[in-house]
Amino acid sequence: MLQAGTPSLTGGGVLAVIVTLLLTWLFYAVTLHLAATFFIGETPTQLAAKAAIVPAIVSMLLQQWGVSSGLVSPSLGVLVVVVATLVADGIAISLSYRLSTSSTAPLVALHLAFAAVLGFALNNIFSLV
Repeated sequence: MLQAGTPSLTGGGVLAVIVTLLLTWLFYAVTLHLAATFFIGETPTQLAAKAAIVPAIVSMLLQQWGVSSGLVSPSLGVLVVVVATLVADGIAISLSYRLSTSSTAPLVALHLAFAAVLGFALNNIFSLV
């Protein structure tokens, strides 16, 4: 049991940031691959892994230095993070899968839906919050 004033097991250093980035990247890659398979058909998993790093980095950077630093208000910050992550996701998907804008938009919406449903389910299973 940790006493008050003692450091936590995870800390808050570089290792925690790297592990969080890797887990976020994995989560986005899995949900993107599921969405792309549903929307496009059989696709290589490497395309999802290549595209998923971009929204993972953007969302982590904005959460860390946009909302937490007070650059934007917390209520507005959530909207800014979601919109910027979706735009980054769209650009990465368009470049990785070589899709036009009209084909990228539904895939981004599907990716958002898959990520929301899987994230909600994992949160309920593991009681993360």
